[in-house]
Amino acid sequence: MNDEQLLRYSRHILLDELGVDAQEKLLSSHALVIGAGGLGSPVALYLASAGVGTVTIADDDVVDLTNLQRQIAHDTTTIGLPKVESAQKRMRAINPQVNVIALRQRLFGESLSAAVANADVVIDCSDRFATRHAVNRACVTHKKPLVSGAAIRMDGQLAVYDVRRDDSPCYACLFPDEDLPEEERCATMGVFAPLVGIVGSMQAAEAIKVLADVGDPLIGKLLTLDARTMEFFAVNVARNHSCAVCATSR
Repeated sequence: MNDEQLLRYSRHILLDELGVDAQEKLLSSHALVIGAGGLGSPVALYLASAGVGTVTIADDDVVDLTNLQRQIAHDTTTIGLPKVESAQKRMRAINPQVNVIALRQRLFGESLSAAVANADVVIDCSDRFATRHAVNRACVTHKKPLVSGAAIRMDGQLAVYDVRRDDSPCYACLFPDEDLPEEERCATMGVFAPLVGIVGSMQAAEAIKVLADVGDPLIGKLLTLDARTMEFFAVNVARNHSCAVCATSR
């Protein structure tokens, strides 16, 4: 690290859990963020501010006035712009040293597989079960850690899946794709504005822990939040040895 980086990241470096070595790991890391909306906004901004060297952010949507209630990477001056370009602009303003790759597309098939393969951690900030399952399958195939978050109405959840560990479940272990509930999106159901900030910030924290190899990531646990009472509840989740996605890939 040069002198400017030592100063920029000094509050990380002062932490016993991080220090210079962990910060250098972040600087050489590559994170893939799926979605640049409510969850993806705080994830992208905190990854940039923390000094994750390369951040790829993928989304095919454009900024709309209704997004600004909760999607803090965007503002009134970026209405009509692709969300990834809006987020890229804000990330570069925070930290111009971070390499931000903006993909204006909905990743699927080969494009999703290639993006996951190139990343060190994947943060799923999407709002569709089909997307979450596709991302999970790609992460299992390429053995990449996955930080998954969700927020709707006033309820949030967070988990980390890492099939490099024999005891870790994958997303499909908890939510088999044959048992998918009906899609509920904030466009029709509503979402409490600070909730996506809370969950997204925790996703960023878990991703940074994974990349820097510090702390104890939420592997084998599902953390839920009821923002009505601000109560967190953690449930231990075991790997499903009969899982259709990860059982044969270990």
